[in-house]
Amino acid sequence: MKTLIIIPTYNEIENLRPLLDAIFSYVPGTDVLIVDDNSPDGTGKLADEMCEQNAHVHVMHRAGKLGLGTAYIAGFKYAVERGYDAAFEMDADFSHDPRYLPDFLKKIEDADLVIGSRYIPGGDTPNWSLLRRFISSGGNLYARLLLNLPIHDCTAGFRCYRREVLENLDLPSIHTQGYGFQVEMTYRVSKSGFKIVETPIVFMDRRVGKSKMSGLIFFEGFLYVLKTRFGKTSAFTPSTTAPRSSSCASETVVEKVEEVSSVLRK
Repeated sequence: MKTLIIIPTYNEIENLRPLLDAIFSYVPGTDVLIVDDNSPDGTGKLADEMCEQNAHVHVMHRAGKLGLGTAYIAGFKYAVERGYDAAFEMDADFSHDPRYLPDFLKKIEDADLVIGSRYIPGGDTPNWSLLRRFISSGGNLYARLLLNLPIHDCTAGFRCYRREVLENLDLPSIHTQGYGFQVEMTYRVSKSGFKIVETPIVFMDRRVGKSKMSGLIFFEGFLYVLKTRFGKTSAFTPSTTAPRSSSCASETVVEKVEEVSSVLRK
């Protein structure tokens, strides 16, 4: 199975090389696409260097910080256009452990979407506070009940999609970011009748660097569920800034939301 692992990056220079080394130690034949949003710390330059050294590494440079959802959509389009059979979502900060990649690849043979779940037997979030666990599990329960989703972890970001799923989802119409993006993708896959399975993962917080998740993105996910449940989702407006591939690879609401965000980052 021809597979692409999509890794969005923004200021991940300390994580990138050890992460790719770990990935290739577990799945040496797979390809990696780094989608870099013009990282000030030189992540994009390092990605280009790694691309020149390894034919399995590809790089897409974008003009600025355009968001997680659009990074994955750009990566999905890249995968579909180049005939990959499956495409992964994976964080750059080691919160998604590469040791689980072989499990995903085994399960995607008989599924359309495999989700790395923190909330099934064998999954865990060992270094989270009780409050953070409560918010995360409560948010998942909220989305599952209102959208009638048949899985335990609909906000999880460690995933593997079959190409046929990505071709079916009308990617340009997806407009959410962060948690909302994962919920929207899960909802669309489920309502399209594709088979979703979960595989347990232990989710660890990043080793180095800072979290990119903001309170507004958390709040967007909350609103997406309400809008979808009651039929008031808005239209998607695609970015006018086209990404370029590397040559080698060929007390207000906002204040309250930021309070929740600070808890999630602890």
